[in-house]
Amino acid sequence: MKIVFIINPAAGNGRALKRWRRFEKTIQFPFEQVVTTYSGHALAIAANYRESKQVALLIGFGGDGTLREIIAGAAGSEKLIVGSIAAGSGNDFGRAYGTFTDAQAIEQFLHKPLPKRQDLGEFTNGKAFQFVSSSGIGFDAEISISVNRSPLKKKLNQLGLGKLVYVVYVIRTLLKFEKFTLSVKCDGNLVTYKDVWLATVNNQPYFGGGMKISPSSKTDDGLLELTVVHKISRLKLLLVFGTVFSGAHTRFKEVTQMSSTEFWLSTEKPVCRHVDGDDAGMSPANDLVSYTVSQTDWQSIKLTDYIS
Repeated sequence: MKIVFIINPAAGNGRALKRWRRFEKTIQFPFEQVVTTYSGHALAIAANYRESKQVALLIGFGGDGTLREIIAGAAGSEKLIVGSIAAGSGNDFGRAYGTFTDAQAIEQFLHKPLPKRQDLGEFTNGKAFQFVSSSGIGFDAEISISVNRSPLKKKLNQLGLGKLVYVVYVIRTLLKFEKFTLSVKCDGNLVTYKDVWLATVNNQPYFGGGMKISPSSKTDDGLLELTVVHKISRLKLLLVFGTVFSGAHTRFKEVTQMSSTEFWLSTEKPVCRHVDGDDAGMSPANDLVSYTVSQTDWQSIKLTDYIS
């Protein structure tokens, strides 16, 4: 099996490349490496391996966005397996799917490869957007996009305080965010929610750097989970966010959750969207958009002793 490391030098605000140089020296088996140079490059790399029909383990050395691109490029292949080494800022991918801890862990996998089929979420709105972990509309999307664009993130990461930038933007966005109306069509029923802060479609439990937004989500059950936070005061929302890391937010009456193979979502005005924390434009006003499990799945490392 060919081993290919796909390294995003921009991950972790530029620290990933330095970390890779150290990691590379510990590898005792043959491998290839490719360093990405532009947004979408990891997707193109994985797609090339898919089209060549080579048997390979593609290991993303980066963050959640890097892994999303690799998986989108590899999806549908019977010959490609995707693994990861967490080198980004949020690293929610590793929390759900596992991540290699060192080169020796990869060698253990090579002795007994146990891939596992996984779901891939998607929605189409002008173009197809695929997501591995989650796609959100509203408050969480505005925060994620603002954090990714913020020069403060880079400065705090350099001090080892990168997670504080998320707290800063939660508070900043909390003060100025304009709530919206959301219509949800699910299993033939149409429900409208007023005063909505966010709606997040999940394929796994985590988002936002360790927040357990959707505790019941499983990555391979053919289902997605929708979480809607609505009709809640700004002060209470701050309290709710404080409980998301443990998953206790689901006890609040203002948090609605449901599970299905497909959701149709519509907002009465354009609202920020994200896929796995990256900008996905704005939701179209009054248009129902389908969020579903993709017809093409992908293979990940089976969660066993060689990852954590």
